Order: sequence, then C-alpha cells, then structure tokens
Amino acid sequence: MKSKAAVKRILSALDNLYPWDGRCFLEYETPWQLLFATILSAQCTDARVNLVTRVLFVQFSSLNDFAEADISLLEEAVRPTGFFNMKAKHIQDTAKRLLEVHNGELPSDIESLTALPGVGRKTANVVRGHIFDIPSVTVDTHVKRLSFRLGLTEHTDPVKIEFELMRILPKKHWIRINQQLISHGRSVCKARRPLCEKCTLRHDCERPAYV
Repeated sequence: MKSKAAVKRILSALDNLYPWDGRCFLEYETPWQLLFATILSAQCTDARVNLVTRVLFVQFSSLNDFAEADISLLEEAVRPTGFFNMKAKHIQDTAKRLLEVHNGELPSDIESLTALPGVGRKTANVVRGHIFDIPSVTVDTHVKRLSFRLGLTEHTDPVKIEFELMRILPKKHWIRINQQLISHGRSVCKARRPLCEKCTLRHDCERPAYV
C-alpha cells in the first residue's frame, strides 16, 4: 500500500509538471460531441479522433443528423478511428436514445450514461468530469499503466483501479489525474520504452522500466 506521504509527493510532482487547466485532449463544442468523441477514442489516439471529428461534426451537426443518418455514411466518416462499424452503430443508437429518453440532453448520473450504447465507465467519467464538473476518475490505458507502475494500485481491472484511486486520492485530484498521467505516459513513462532516467517520479516508482 502506497503511503500517504508518497501519494502526496506524486500528486505534487504531477501538479508541478502538468498544471491543471481544465482542458480536454478531445475537441468538442457540445456535451454530446464530447460523448461521441470519447466513444471514437477507444483504441484510437486523441489526435486522430480530433482530425475525424472536425469533419464529422460539420457533416452531422445535430443529434437528429446522427439518429437519421445512413449508417454506411456514418461508418465511412468514422472509419479512420478503427472498429468503425461498431462505433458508428453505438453513436447512432446513442443519439436516438438521447432524443427519445433524455429529450436531447446528456444525463449526468453514471447509471444513465452507462445505459447508453457503447458507453462504459471510462467514457461516462470523461463526460461527468469535463461537462458536469463532477469529481470522477477516468481510467484509460495510461492511467492503468502508470497507476500500477507507481504502486498506486495492485489491480489490473480498470473499474477496480478507478475505485482504488478514488479511495486514496483527494477529490480535487480525481479529474486532473487522468490528464496528468496521460501527459506523463505520452512524454516520459511510455508503454514500450519508458524514460526512467528522466522521470521526476522515479524515486516513488515501484515498477520501473518494461513492467
């Protein structure tokens, strides 16, 4: 179990390295656009999703557009993000459900969000944090990898990691930890070749290099 002092050092170092500015790596203008962008981000980089959505959200500019779209056109539009058949179907079905069940508004509670097609806890927590400012821990591949390496969790299951981080981190860090660990994972603590010798967190890392 990581000590409270170690957790505090890690959070302080992350705050110094990556000051929290509330930004999201995915581009969006409306709540449902962030939801759809996050669905598209599964097994895809944020940079590629942003390239796709810059065109997608012009081609389909409303929930009605997505709900009534020819599915083949929607599939072609999201093809570069991978798994495009499934993602197109999830987005269209979610658009229909938002219109039919939620009057076109995005719900804020985790139960209603995860009841939407293709929306798991990770996607729901992105929306809850960035749209509704509800303290939420989002566990993606970077958070999963770095949390384990740093000894913040012994779990490998994303849901168990989420609840473990919620238990040991102050609420004010719940939203920001995702962005900070993503930034550190991209620049330093990389999946294949972590730059351990350059890592500010190396003294608190329990599983350095290739673990």
